[in-house]
Amino acid sequence: MQIIVAGNKKEVQDGLKLTELFVQEEVETPEYVTVSINEEFVPSERVKDTVLQEGDNVEFLYFMGGGSNGTDR
Repeated sequence: MQIIVAGNKKEVQDGLKLTELFVQEEVETPEYVTVSINEEFVPSERVKDTVLQEGDNVEFLYFMGGGSNGTDR
C-alpha cells in the first residue's frame, strides 16, 4: 500500500503498525515524537495499536528545547 511520510510517498506493507514505521523511518526516540495521521494527532496511548491505512499522510513532530532565558540581549 502507499502512504505519505513527511511529504514523501512510500510503498509499505499492508497492515503496517505505526511502531513498525518508526523502525523503518529510523525514528531514534519515538517516545518524544508526536505523530499526526491525516492532520489528526495520535494520542500516545494509541500509538502501539495504530495500523496505517492506504493513503494515510503521516507526520512526525519533534519538539526541541531551548530558547531564551531573558539574559541574552
